[in-house]
Amino acid sequence: MKLATYKDGSRDGQLVVVSRDLGTAHYATGIASKLQQVLDDWGFLSPQLQDLYDQLNNGRARHAFPFDPARCMAPLPRAYQWADGSAYINHVELVRKARNSEVPESFYTDPLMYQGGSDDFIGPCDDVVVPSEAMGIDFEAEIAVITGDVKMGTNANQALDGIRLVMIANDVSLRNLIPAELAKGFGFFQAKPATAFGPVAVTLDELGDAWDHGRLHLTVQSTWNGRKVGMCDAGPEMTFHFGQLIAHIAKTRNVRAGSIVGSGTVSNQGVEQDGRTEWPKGYSCIAEKRCIETIQDGKPSTEFMKFGDTIRIEVKGKDGASIFGAIDQAIASPEGG
Repeated sequence: MKLATYKDGSRDGQLVVVSRDLGTAHYATGIASKLQQVLDDWGFLSPQLQDLYDQLNNGRARHAFPFDPARCMAPLPRAYQWADGSAYINHVELVRKARNSEVPESFYTDPLMYQGGSDDFIGPCDDVVVPSEAMGIDFEAEIAVITGDVKMGTNANQALDGIRLVMIANDVSLRNLIPAELAKGFGFFQAKPATAFGPVAVTLDELGDAWDHGRLHLTVQSTWNGRKVGMCDAGPEMTFHFGQLIAHIAKTRNVRAGSIVGSGTVSNQGVEQDGRTEWPKGYSCIAEKRCIETIQDGKPSTEFMKFGDTIRIEVKGKDGASIFGAIDQAIASPEGG
């Protein structure tokens, strides 16, 4: 099934069930008003939502209405935890290579992860408000999952059973703030403002064989200012699958229902063409493009985002239909410019 949260003036919005084709929706009020309620009592409430979803898809839901992504908050508007990994080691390799630095051997066996702010997410069509262009505004196209309860010490394969829903994300980064923060030795903070998520969160059965052992084998499309810059495959080059990322969190603590875990920037390896490495699938963040330029040309030439720029992130199924809806945002100043 597909679930979204509509804006209603409250912090947590109103839960709606959305049809498979993203054409219609129905309030879930008679079952649950908030997504967190469902996550807390998944075994009891999710079958009821599934029944409503089936009715909606079969045209039998009495109070259905056209689905409007612009009315959506993030599917889970605030979460108990937002932990973002760096599951695509190719992204790390590019960043390291661009500054002539080796990738530590442990990075191939132990996932990188940071804990971001989870009290204030952005809806899929909301502006990304940033204090200054000088901060180095970047998008990051990612896959994310929402978990149920996962016990401390759960292994990677068991952790897969804790995944309830899958989403797409724009993990906004302020690149020019990162070096100083990392130099402090305590990780990202101000460099990671509010994250945006796609209109709908979907259950694993909606993904069919595209979901395989904790990886989504579909293409993440990134379109910057109307130009498609990334067609990156999210599946085979994901070094750490979502079970491994969740197990990483659960090594020393319980993971509670309503935790969101991100994949990190979806990234694909380059290919050798006429003695030069090219990246035909493009990029899912500008920082990676700048790393590629540094490797190829000795310095970056692509600038970060400006006020008024737009970013669209979407994943389509093998039938060409949008699965999660699209993140479709503009960059804006606090004054609205």
